[in-house]
Amino acid sequence: MVKYLQMLLWPFSLLYGGVMQVRNALYDKAILSSERFALPVIAVGNLTVGGTGKTPHVEYLLRLLHNYKVATLSRGYKRKTSGFILAGAQATADSLGDEPFQYYRDFPGVAVAVSEGRVPGVQKLQALVPGLEVVVLDDALQHRPIRPSFNLLLTDYNRPFYQDYVLPAGLLREPRSGAARANAIIVSKCPVLLPLLRQQEIVACIRKYCRPETPIFFSAFRYGGPVALGPQTVPSGQLILLTGIANPQPLKVYLLKQGYKILQHLAYPDHHTYTMQDLQKLKTMLQTDKYKNASVLTTRKDAVKLAGADLQELTQALPVFYIPIEVAFLDNKEKFDKLILQHVRPGVK
Repeated sequence: MVKYLQMLLWPFSLLYGGVMQVRNALYDKAILSSERFALPVIAVGNLTVGGTGKTPHVEYLLRLLHNYKVATLSRGYKRKTSGFILAGAQATADSLGDEPFQYYRDFPGVAVAVSEGRVPGVQKLQALVPGLEVVVLDDALQHRPIRPSFNLLLTDYNRPFYQDYVLPAGLLREPRSGAARANAIIVSKCPVLLPLLRQQEIVACIRKYCRPETPIFFSAFRYGGPVALGPQTVPSGQLILLTGIANPQPLKVYLLKQGYKILQHLAYPDHHTYTMQDLQKLKTMLQTDKYKNASVLTTRKDAVKLAGADLQELTQALPVFYIPIEVAFLDNKEKFDKLILQHVRPGVK
């Protein structure tokens, strides 16, 4: 059925892919102009619609670059504002978007901004942030008006770009050839014990589309211990899983391996804006016999929204926890770190 649907949609994919190829060619040949800046601008992006783990990898870069004056710039997807905003004391998930607000909460030394236009966004950051040394762009691979000094492409191990097709037959935002713009590629969400032979097979598939010299890395998620938002200090073994992310499956697999029993999964769409009605529904569930001993577990991305001013009081009255996520490289971590640090400041050893 899926293959039949793909066949029906294939002509539209050819049309869309052709338009994207023409657009890219116009930028590559400088017929359409793109702005490059004097300071390092690192873009983290993907070819695929949906989650490839951009947020944890952006956070990895922010930790790696902690000795520099860093700013991160995002579009601010699904925020309720428009234009350029530099995060300050009044920032919320509504004003910035959930991921930028997460950066703001977790990285107090980083200047966090949102702007639909990346070029004016970087220009304003340079004007407003004294001593700015490097900008990390979140989800900007297809934003061609800006020309980053370094493109970091992510591809999901479970859904690699080289096995996918352009929208609407597949989930690619542009043809696979877009990988040629990458300065480095990370295969994300890998199993921790990924055999070397399998890694070599994946590298061979990616090499068909990227430049020969492009380094390819493999990363996995490393989950931390549950962090309480509510009155409980330790979650029970029975869970209501609450997510508003693109792909919650890796988290579900991890929790089951840890011995948790997932009684119910409340799976909202990616970037879901939680409401008082959502939390009231959760509270009502917890009062029933089936869920009376359950804890609620969510992601860090969801937690920053649940802790917003309008929901915080009710959230803190419920047994809610979030699981922190960090990126762990399967190997060559030092090589990746050196690649980034030498790009930001050539000559760094």
